[in-house]
Amino acid sequence: MNNQSIQKVVILGGGTAGWITASLLAKVLGKRIDITLVESDDIGIVGVGEASIPPMVNFNNALGIDEKDFIRQTNATIKMGIQFEHWKQQGESYMHAFGSIGKNFPFCDFHHFWNRSQQLGIQSNFWDFSLNYQAAKQNKFAHLNQIEGNLPGIAHAYHFDAGLYAKYLRNHCEKLGVTRVEGRVDEVRVNPKNGYIDRMVLAEGRTITGDLFIDCSGMRAVLIEKTLGIGFEDWSHWLPCNRAITVPTEAVSPVTPYTRSIAHTAGWQWRIPLQHRTGNGIVYASNYLSDEQAKHTLLTNLDAKPLAEPRTISFKTGRRAQQWHKNVVSIGLSSGFLEPLESTSIHLIQTAVIRLIKHFPHQQINDAEVQSYNRQSQAEMEHIRDFIILHYKLTERDDSPFWRQCRIMQIPPSLKEKINLFKQTGKVFREQEELFAEVAWQQVFLGQGAIPEDIHPLASSLSEQQIRELLSNLKLIIDRNVDKLPLHQQFIDSL
Repeated sequence: MNNQSIQKVVILGGGTAGWITASLLAKVLGKRIDITLVESDDIGIVGVGEASIPPMVNFNNALGIDEKDFIRQTNATIKMGIQFEHWKQQGESYMHAFGSIGKNFPFCDFHHFWNRSQQLGIQSNFWDFSLNYQAAKQNKFAHLNQIEGNLPGIAHAYHFDAGLYAKYLRNHCEKLGVTRVEGRVDEVRVNPKNGYIDRMVLAEGRTITGDLFIDCSGMRAVLIEKTLGIGFEDWSHWLPCNRAITVPTEAVSPVTPYTRSIAHTAGWQWRIPLQHRTGNGIVYASNYLSDEQAKHTLLTNLDAKPLAEPRTISFKTGRRAQQWHKNVVSIGLSSGFLEPLESTSIHLIQTAVIRLIKHFPHQQINDAEVQSYNRQSQAEMEHIRDFIILHYKLTERDDSPFWRQCRIMQIPPSLKEKINLFKQTGKVFREQEELFAEVAWQQVFLGQGAIPEDIHPLASSLSEQQIRELLSNLKLIIDRNVDKLPLHQQFIDSL
């Protein structure tokens, strides 16, 4: 326990992580604490997080950010899901569409009824009953909270320019009283009595003191690792990709309202359409693919002219042994790294700062609060880790050493249990407030060929005629509502 009250918070690092952290702290605790953010214009940001998931909509709303202004200022587009191509087998694709699919029933999810229809030989695709999927594939979008039959409407997130978002939040933060200090940290001083960080000394000699330090210094992890040496839990034996090459290209019309994830021989390539350009990158395992081979694969699979030279990023998948240690909280890439397969990097920043505010010390830092924060952080990271591993483990590809290894690799017991449960019974459950809901797991399972051996008994309570009528009515409602939607480009142009 530290007996010093928390009055001054210092954030090291700007970029998306630093300014998201500063913005919510200022919004919620700005009247109680003084917030200083230290960043250097000489240090670049990774900037691969240009896609988000639906919780970002609520986060921006909580900050008081107007969606129309956000879309204009960050060259954003709408995202309604992620299309996975060649993950099951070459030539096959499916989408992790946001929102609901079909109609959920008490005690029994819709996919059980759909699986029952497949047993009966009724021809349909699971995504015929996804409003998000049908709208996305037709390049349509509008705000739609609910459709007839009390069915949920469209769920959406954004593709956006991460650099512009950071600048947007910086302006927002400075209006809320956050102090920005330009400078590179030259030295970090630790109190020898308690091991807490006392101050940071900048290159020009200026000293920055604080009570609580938040490490948003990216993969350099200046405070949590280089200074406090907290250690790292390596997950690369489950997720072997360790490098990425990024390159922006000219915008292509129409601007599709979904991300593409295209599997290659030793990893995958992303395509994220913005208003002014398209973000592209390839994630790969260097043990199976050289940098030159990866660069060639990326550049030969672009659909427009590159706007810059490709940039290579090295990473190691895993997490810090503790996200909070002493008086340092790591947020963003300093706390760990999960490849952007499901666009979770921005979300993990947002949940980390929300968690910090919920655990924010009153008079002093308490060990019990720190342990609770770390326990919740670990659980969240592990749940997302398992979901990402699922995509690799369920592959049926046998065309390269990389994919063959993914098929036979050992996986965490928590994931193994989930896979076995679904394959045997068709059941999957959301546990401990984990990010991905049952419908997300169902789409990856079914999209990659994990057809359950059995279904819920309630799905057998309907006759074949009732099943046919259910599916027919749902498809009719979805098709009718999609037909009425304007084009995604029309929505963007209207702003």
